[in-house]
Amino acid sequence: MPSPALEIGKAFLAENAQKEGVITTKSGLQYLVLTEGKGKSPKKTDTVVVNYRGTLINGVEFDSSYLAGREPAEFPLNRVIKGWTEGLQLMKEGAKFRFFIPSQLAYGSRGAGIDIGADETLIFEVELLKVWED
Repeated sequence: MPSPALEIGKAFLAENAQKEGVITTKSGLQYLVLTEGKGKSPKKTDTVVVNYRGTLINGVEFDSSYLAGREPAEFPLNRVIKGWTEGLQLMKEGAKFRFFIPSQLAYGSRGAGIDIGADETLIFEVELLKVWED
């Protein structure tokens, strides 16, 4: 039997897909372009520098690089959740997107830490600052 979080996430994504500007990829990732970028797009083997804010679909923020004293995050694109790896490759430097990431492209049934439960759908606002080609 599917978990309540999985069912809530599926309903949220089905409704969200109908909203103006929201694009759904073949994998189920949804995104909304907030600002177009003009730089280069990363490959999954590249390292990216980003600012981001992550929330649950109920609006609770679980992480943000915008918090006081935090620097933008830098990481290899192939070392993050599948939704980020796919989504960031759609961006160009300078772009800001909102990702709506279904559970199977996020942390799935295992969740992450105390803030992200099993089968949670996640929302990330991501600003791609720099691509370091590997």
